Amino acid sequence: MLSPAYLVFVAAFLLALRHPVPAFAARPIIARKPAPSEAAATARWLASQNTWGVLSTISSNLNGAPFGNVVSYSDGVPGKSHGIPYFYLTMLDPTARDALEDERTSFTISEFPLGTCGKIDPENPTCAKLTLTGKLKLVDLQSSEAELAKSALFTKHPEMKDWPKNHHFQIFKLEIENIFLIDWFGGPKPITPSEYLEYGK
Repeated sequence: MLSPAYLVFVAAFLLALRHPVPAFAARPIIARKPAPSEAAATARWLASQNTWGVLSTISSNLNGAPFGNVVSYSDGVPGKSHGIPYFYLTMLDPTARDALEDERTSFTISEFPLGTCGKIDPENPTCAKLTLTGKLKLVDLQSSEAELAKSALFTKHPEMKDWPKNHHFQIFKLEIENIFLIDWFGGPKPITPSEYLEYGK
């Protein structure tokens, strides 16, 4: 009969040999969360690893009140994260209609859904959170960017391809003007849009 100690050793050995399984096939850039000192890397890691967030607009139906909506997004095809969030939205949804009235938008994502925060509360500063603020723009369907965005979205969210054609979904992108990142104690990390977008180049 094999001893418990031997079984534990074998199990640990097999786990060490096992290749890590990516949390999502379209999550490139960095496999593990960067150190708190690497702000731009952490922001890009969050953007590449997540699949959804809260997109907030200036509501045209609520007299200018902020309106947050859970949306899916993608910032690139597998292995090629660009940092720019793309969205697939319909005018039947208030978010798209709001953006056509007032482009000012913020998009917030959290580390918590990735399962890497452990048992701490999502508001704990060590559970990273990122807010990208800027303008929500329609992507020209005739442009090469539209092909890239469609590929990024449909790779990460395959069911989008089958969403109702009569809902007239369109591709939007967030032109980033400001970045707010909390990933440790001591307040938000200073990151410029250029530092964020050029990371890894």
